[in-house]
Amino acid sequence: MASRLTDEFRERTKRFAARVIRLYTSLPRESEEVRVCGKQMLRAGTSVAAHAREASRARSDEEFISKIGGGLQEADETQLWLELLREECAVPATLTQPLETEASEIIAIMTSMISRTKERK
Repeated sequence: MASRLTDEFRERTKRFAARVIRLYTSLPRESEEVRVCGKQMLRAGTSVAAHAREASRARSDEEFISKIGGGLQEADETQLWLELLREECAVPATLTQPLETEASEIIAIMTSMISRTKERK
């Protein structure tokens, strides 16, 4: 049977999604680039928590790996949009860096979850 996510990790991904929402609402909307990158970041960043929720209810190791893998992809994509907002859209690093760091940590945790589940099989 699949490893179950801790309530702590589910809550962590939910807090990440909330922080992404708060950043999105604070972004300036004057440029099309910021609007596009911001919406993409919002979509991907909130999806991380949704995948974690789905993984916590996985019925098999394969389903768990698939759901966590989806969350991993979304966390990586969120990191990309944060980098582009900072590097190309002049959003201050003070706004993006904390979320970039959290995305990196979530990516590392999810990668470890997938590896441990595969090793156990």
